[in-house]
Amino acid sequence: MENITFTETKDFEKLGEMAGALWHSAYDGLFGAEQVGYMLGKFQNAVAMRAQTETQGYTYYFIFANGEAVGYIGLQGQGSNFFLSKLYLKEEYRSRGIGQAALAFAVKEGKKSGALRMYLTVNKGNAPAIRAYERFGLVREGAEKTEIGGGYCMDDYIYACRL
Repeated sequence: MENITFTETKDFEKLGEMAGALWHSAYDGLFGAEQVGYMLGKFQNAVAMRAQTETQGYTYYFIFANGEAVGYIGLQGQGSNFFLSKLYLKEEYRSRGIGQAALAFAVKEGKKSGALRMYLTVNKGNAPAIRAYERFGLVREGAEKTEIGGGYCMDDYIYACRL
């Protein structure tokens, strides 16, 4: 088992660089590089993530395995709900228990915040992530389609658990 740690970050430049690499790895085959580039430009770059922490209550953490930054997680408290907004790992670190540890970390943070429920959204076509969430015990509560601009739409499932 890896030695896994989570470190809150305000290093948005490094976080934005990591997001670019991880999103292209995770989504180019699902959405195409053009849509991934659009989403990164709108939601997951240094400027956007800094604004999310300053104005929307997000917290970002680097995920370290054996001392190496291998991914990141983004969380947002919403009163009685806790939103797991982002969870991304380098491809070679997937299916090694690190994602499950990250989900456990998110649950712990949600409980610390006083939330009663943690939820996330996942693209309907992202079968590996869906399997990981279900393996952890998250339950599908529904689905939603969200227009994100640029002619793009996110078609997601909503997964959640009680805290």
